[in-house]
Amino acid sequence: MRKLQNLLVTGGSGFIGSHFIRYVLTKTDFTGNIVNLDKLTYAGNPANLADIAARYPGRYTFVHGDICDRDLVQNILETHGIDTVIHFAAESHVDRSIHGPAEFVQTNILGTFTLLESCLEAQRQGRPIHFHHISTDEVYGSLGETGYFTETTPYDPRSPYSASKAASDHLVRAWHHTYGLSITLSNCSNNYGPYHFPEKLIPLALLRLLNRQEVPVYGDGKNIRDWLYVEDHADAVWLILNRGQTGESYNIGGNNERTNLEVVKTLCRLVAEETSGDVAEMEKLITFVKDRPGHDRRYAIDPQKIQTELGWKARHNFEEGLRKTVRWYLENQEWVQAVQNGDYRTWIHRHYGG
Repeated sequence: MRKLQNLLVTGGSGFIGSHFIRYVLTKTDFTGNIVNLDKLTYAGNPANLADIAARYPGRYTFVHGDICDRDLVQNILETHGIDTVIHFAAESHVDRSIHGPAEFVQTNILGTFTLLESCLEAQRQGRPIHFHHISTDEVYGSLGETGYFTETTPYDPRSPYSASKAASDHLVRAWHHTYGLSITLSNCSNNYGPYHFPEKLIPLALLRLLNRQEVPVYGDGKNIRDWLYVEDHADAVWLILNRGQTGESYNIGGNNERTNLEVVKTLCRLVAEETSGDVAEMEKLITFVKDRPGHDRRYAIDPQKIQTELGWKARHNFEEGLRKTVRWYLENQEWVQAVQNGDYRTWIHRHYGG
């Protein structure tokens, strides 16, 4: 068991990072402090943690900044006595990486390099830091109709996004083997849940259904993904941080394979049920659009290692997690509007002051 006291979470205002911070502070026995370093790009939203900031003013600190700013990172590590870094910060949308790969190289590769070098400098000064790197199943490439990604699957990234994440994974492992930096890694499947910026499939489709707008589905809709409820992901990362073997990687999957079309049709049914709507009318909103370049056909994770070694298992099945997600968006329309309008500061002031 590692002793975790002062955590630096990069990208903590994003979708998965904010859920991790919320999980640690509200659902574990952690008694230490968390610093959230986030650049607040379009997907980073302080509203995701406004309640946490109000509830834990002495234990939660937000720092607006860039992980590529080495002076800032080193100052945070020293000033806050950081003993653990959990690195979520990343550009992560495949479509955006196709049209603008430079930001993905800058943030995902050079940003990770900056963090590793800062942790290594702290180690040289007698302040060892454990570094946990959050990655994706997309680094493994595409599967056929059978088989699963394991921790020993060769890397075969197919998009600028997955290539940049693969590069950052290699850097993390190299800093461990070459310099002795304490590290762990995790590669997760597609996450979904509350507070998700409406550009990925589930939040985009959900909000369009609620507004009775067309729902775009790439190609024939038969691309398959393994879906993981975001709180289950946070639970797995926390377990790895505490008990994972140094230098090891762990695949985190939900054992919930679905085609994109199945996901959207399930959303149609759940939205209809939760709003007293007509599922047939919902399904008429599905529109097939031109497939994106290099669209991987199937991802599926084998989570046996983390299940066997650490005793983790996803707590939510897909139907349960998706219904909770639909209900959250229905109950938080004001948050949705604030995010879509870029007016989250007004939303925070109205609900939490400041």
